[in-house]
Amino acid sequence: MSYGDPNNPYGAPQGQQPQQPGYGYPQQQGQAPGYGYPQAPPVSPYGGGPAAPTTMPGSVSAARVMTWVIVGLQVVAVAILAFAAAAINAAKDDESLQDNTAFQDLVGQSTGLIWGYVVFGLAWLVFAAVLATKFKNGGNGARITILVFAIITAVLGIYPFVIMGLVHTVLGILVAVFVGNANGKAWFNRPRY
Repeated sequence: MSYGDPNNPYGAPQGQQPQQPGYGYPQQQGQAPGYGYPQAPPVSPYGGGPAAPTTMPGSVSAARVMTWVIVGLQVVAVAILAFAAAAINAAKDDESLQDNTAFQDLVGQSTGLIWGYVVFGLAWLVFAAVLATKFKNGGNGARITILVFAIITAVLGIYPFVIMGLVHTVLGILVAVFVGNANGKAWFNRPRY
């Protein structure tokens, strides 16, 4: 059967000319002339649907950079808190303030709380650094852990660390959005050979 054969069910109807682009029907890019079917998405040579990304998408790369920024901010915050705790301890030993029992009680309680924040900040810093290294080779478990980390970071930025945490809140929300979108899912679920 050929295109001009009257018995060809796939040919042009008899007595009509096939529609050409430029006569009211613009040709779409990526299609053969005269055919209205869209191109199929690229298929993985190993089967199983669309091809997996071979390079990290821009949004996931941005999330990785933001996670490293969170690590840097944690270093700064831990250093400031440790310096503040050391300064309060030094003020506690000041002889002019030894007689003020209210000051001594406040210093004793706040110093312990600040050192607790320092320990928590160090642990969060290490956790963030480990997760930042998982962006390149991590699987879906790493993606979920990064999502949970980003959401908790955003919440902790709101309370109790309001002043120092505003930037953490914004970065945490952005990391969660960028890792949780379709590009993040495709990147972390890609096959590894």
